[in-house]
Formats: sequence, structure tokens, C-alpha cells
Amino acid sequence: MAPPSITRTWTHPQRTGRPPISPEIATLIKRLATENTTWGYQRIQGELLKLGHRVGASTIRRVLTSLGLPPAPKRQTDTTWRQFLRTQASTMLAVDFFHVDCAVTLRRLYCFFVLEVGSRTVHILGVTAHPDGLWTTQQIRNLLMDLGDRAADFHFLVRDRAAQFTASFNATLTDAGITTVKIPPRTPRANAYAERFVRTVRTEVTDRMLIFGERHLRTVLAEYAAHYNGRRPHRGRDLQPPRPDHPVADLTKERIKRQPLLGVLINDYERAA
Repeated sequence: MAPPSITRTWTHPQRTGRPPISPEIATLIKRLATENTTWGYQRIQGELLKLGHRVGASTIRRVLTSLGLPPAPKRQTDTTWRQFLRTQASTMLAVDFFHVDCAVTLRRLYCFFVLEVGSRTVHILGVTAHPDGLWTTQQIRNLLMDLGDRAADFHFLVRDRAAQFTASFNATLTDAGITTVKIPPRTPRANAYAERFVRTVRTEVTDRMLIFGERHLRTVLAEYAAHYNGRRPHRGRDLQPPRPDHPVADLTKERIKRQPLLGVLINDYERAA
């Protein structure tokens, strides 16, 4: 009988390289990397091990590279500002101006407002045709007085580089323990929360009605701010108002009542007997 061949006597498993990583683990790696921009490959490896997945650091690097995600230092600089806004929202104020042209006087009026980013509460600080540095500083002093002890809850104020924000404006906030954060030049989206309010108030009110003068604009904005803070749903707050001013709906009352605001520009609804 012929001796068995070498290939039959000595058999070895066929090596096909590293086993492929499952889509679920790849998705988890991406999530850990994007939600934690300071985590390197080994830090992600340790977190995966804690979650019951044994994955090599080189595999993590390969997955992130295929997704176009850079290593931790570069990944961190890509999202620093966005992450800052999200993590500091509850301690942040955002200020800005928007203008309204009067139909009768033909004057341009400027509204100065501040937004509590965490709660989305808006404060209409003032309306003027001449928003200079002294006026703007006085409005921020008034806000701090109105906030009272709550002013200590805020650590940052985001603003643009307009000339109205003078050194005295910054000093007033510094004395209150609030750091002024200036956005880069010509980047209004960096002050996204304030810009979103400007778009909202224009779309819902000032672009839809004639403003006759400064007193009229103050009245309109005061009524709108009360609605915005107390009754208007906000997507950023799970469709809840910043500071609800009405009780929970009584479901035993079947009739739905419409309450028009600012003439007929805005409708509010509630259950009525």
C-alpha cells in the first residue's frame, strides 16, 4: 500500500485573516468615538470590553478610518464648539439684536434680547433706534437685576462682535461671574440659538404685521414673549414651553377653545367647559 501523502498526514487550519467585525459593533465603535471626542483607540477598547465586546485597538482604528473619523486629537477639534454649546447650555446666555422697520415713521428700530439657552426662555431687554454701547450695557445691567439670585446659574454669554458690546458691557458680566464668549467674525451660525429665535419672531410676528412705532413694537414683543415663554411648544424641550403658565389640560372638558393673540397672527388652544 502506498504511504499516505504528506498533505493528508500534516493538515493545518486554513488561516483567512482576522474575523470580520459585526455591523452592530462597528456602529457602537462609531457612537463611542463621536460622543466622546477625547477618547483614543485604547480608551474605546476598554469601554467595549466593559460592555462585553473584546475588540483590538487596531481593529477600532481600522473601523474609524473607514468611517472617515480621525484620531482623538483631530476628532476633538472638529466638534469643540458644538460640544461646548451642548454641554454648557444650562449655564449659557445668548444675546443678539434684530431690526424692525416702522411703517409710519419709516425709522429702523433695534430690539435687544437675551435667550436662556438651557430653557429657551427669552427676555426682551429693550427697543431703541440708537443702540449704542451705553444703552446696551444698561440693558444687561437691568437683566442681571431682574435675574437676581438666578444670575449665579449662568457662566457664559455668547455674543457677536458688534460695536455695541463694549468693554463696559463685558466688565458688567465679569463682575457677575459670567464669561463673555465672542463668536468668530462673519459666522452668525455660531450663535445658533439666538439666530433661531430671530427667525422665529420674524416669521411669526414682525414680518406679518405693520409696526407703527417704538411703543407699538414694545407692546407687540412683550405679548409675544409671554406667549413664547408660557405657551408655545419647543422642539428642543420635547414640545414643552420654556416656562409653562397654564395647568395640565382637563380631559373632561371636550370643547377646544381658540384664543387669538396679536390680532389673529397667532392662535392658542385650550380645553374649556
